[in-house]
Amino acid sequence: MARWNSCNILHVAPDAKHVWQFDAKGGGFVLDREQRVAHTEKLPAKGIAKQWSSLWQPKLNVAWLPAETVFLRVIELPASNFEETLAMVELQLEKLSPLPLAQIVWTMHIAGAHVAPARGDNAPESLQTVIVVIAERAAVEEFLGRLEKEGFLADRLETPMLDQLAAVPQNDDGVWLFPMSLAGQNAALVAWRTGGVLRNLSVVALPPAGDRAQELKDQLAHLAWAGELEGWLNVPLKWHLVADPVNAAEWENLLRAATGELVAVSAPLTAQELAAGTAQRAAASEKSNLLPAEFTARYHQQFVDRLWLRGLAYAGVAYAVFLVIYFCAVSVLNFRTAGVESQVSALGGSYTNALQLKARYEVLKERQQLKYAALDCWQLVAQQLPPGISIQRFSFANGQSVTLGGQADDINKIIDFNDAMRKLKVNDQQVFNPVPDAGDQLTYRTTGNQSSWSFGLQLLRVEAEPQ
Repeated sequence: MARWNSCNILHVAPDAKHVWQFDAKGGGFVLDREQRVAHTEKLPAKGIAKQWSSLWQPKLNVAWLPAETVFLRVIELPASNFEETLAMVELQLEKLSPLPLAQIVWTMHIAGAHVAPARGDNAPESLQTVIVVIAERAAVEEFLGRLEKEGFLADRLETPMLDQLAAVPQNDDGVWLFPMSLAGQNAALVAWRTGGVLRNLSVVALPPAGDRAQELKDQLAHLAWAGELEGWLNVPLKWHLVADPVNAAEWENLLRAATGELVAVSAPLTAQELAAGTAQRAAASEKSNLLPAEFTARYHQQFVDRLWLRGLAYAGVAYAVFLVIYFCAVSVLNFRTAGVESQVSALGGSYTNALQLKARYEVLKERQQLKYAALDCWQLVAQQLPPGISIQRFSFANGQSVTLGGQADDINKIIDFNDAMRKLKVNDQQVFNPVPDAGDQLTYRTTGNQSSWSFGLQLLRVEAEPQ
């Protein structure tokens, strides 16, 4: 039972459909909700339909088979495990079943164990009482078809009479009658208990007219003779009637007239109590089921397919939402881009004019710098020129190159003048590139007492600040 989170019990009654929803708590089931649904209405999908949550919160859907489609038989078998007991029942099934085996579905319920008294030299034997539940396959399939139209996919099919029988005191011997309606006919399930053991289950039906008490007496007599022949009925038994007030009044009088004995009347379990018992029993016994195996497999496959389809649908919806968000974002960005492009287009003319003005300004600025750069260089040369050296050639090219040439009476003065010009600083800033390879190297030629010289300098600044 630990694997079940909830259990739904469905009873299709003549007046309406009844649904009990139980929650698994404290090792059992606690009623959460009870619903009554008219036959003209559909069952509420919430609570009975299996969704994604059923993967980690499994629910058990159980439906009560109509009483007229179920046959109950009682047999005694040697005590054994469930699998061996199932095999033993299957060997006797042909004798127990009122229909051909190919036309039935069946299950079993172990109603208790007892020790048979020793017979002769034989030792006492441990036996178990097994209730065999048999239903016509065609009726079961028709019933399941009606449930499928209601959206109720059953995990198990049960009969509430097993829970009503379980409520009978185990050590109270006697004949127990449980009135019920079978296809509109008054009938009763008769349970025979002797020695604290359930011996027989059978059904008696009342005719709609005639001497009903005599008919009931004849049917009960046949059942008693069968018990005497089988050896389990050898003492007088008490008579018990388990019925609601309406049925009790009718059946008590008939039973007294048929048997001439006192009848003990007790109230049956309520429908809610029967549903709780069914939930408890169905959750505990999962190895045997009246539901045909092919229906179980088909319902499971439908559940898996439904989960896949819903998962794909959710994924499709999520993808569609993502696409909507994506295209909305793209539209907003396109709108902003179009706005920026419009602004760029509007500013294109003024931007081009600004570039032209900047270019003109740079040209004029360069011209202004070049205009004064040559004069500044000439001024610096004149200030550094030592006596005995004359300048015969001065050229200023490309705004950065200065070439000097002339005469000198001492070659050392020329060398000192070249070094002084390369190391010249104005306001702590180097004027010319001090690297010897920058500009033209010093060259000279001596003729008599005079030497011709020339060298070139390279400005580090376009405009030198005069002193």
